[in-house]
Amino acid sequence: MNPVSAYIGIGSNVGDRFSNLQAAVDLLAGTPLTSVSAVSRAYITEPVGNIEQADFFNAVVKIETDLDPASLRSRCKEIEQKLGRPQSYLRWSPRTIDLDILLYGDLCMKDELLVIPHAELHRRKFVLVPLLDIDNPVHPLLHLTTADLLKSSGDHSTPLLLTQKLVIR
Repeated sequence: MNPVSAYIGIGSNVGDRFSNLQAAVDLLAGTPLTSVSAVSRAYITEPVGNIEQADFFNAVVKIETDLDPASLRSRCKEIEQKLGRPQSYLRWSPRTIDLDILLYGDLCMKDELLVIPHAELHRRKFVLVPLLDIDNPVHPLLHLTTADLLKSSGDHSTPLLLTQKLVIR
């Protein structure tokens, strides 16, 4: 199997948010059959949902992987738990770390555990802006580039660029 390019959105709004993002990048880089090929800049973004909580730090990681989507999802959940996220949690609640598969090649799939491309990708600046830092992939369902999705997202938030930079180690 040839490696597939996939994009993982990472976010944190509990504890040392930047360190949580960097730890997620490091753990993704240590994933078997996977390499990190790019990491976006990190942004401060407003939380989504009705729960009062701290702002998020968000970024996007591009990987090349031989893992199938289900195995990649399992690995993302392992990383979340390793970094302190409980197995069950209230939707939209504060979290130490959140990893979401945004795109997996040009795959389109939907089952009870996984939706690819991510169902909200095209509506959220907190993933579109950092995704555009590293690439401009085409959304496989909407057939629009990330830049075009950003223009039409309807999201009026303003991600703020952090001066700290995530690194691939």
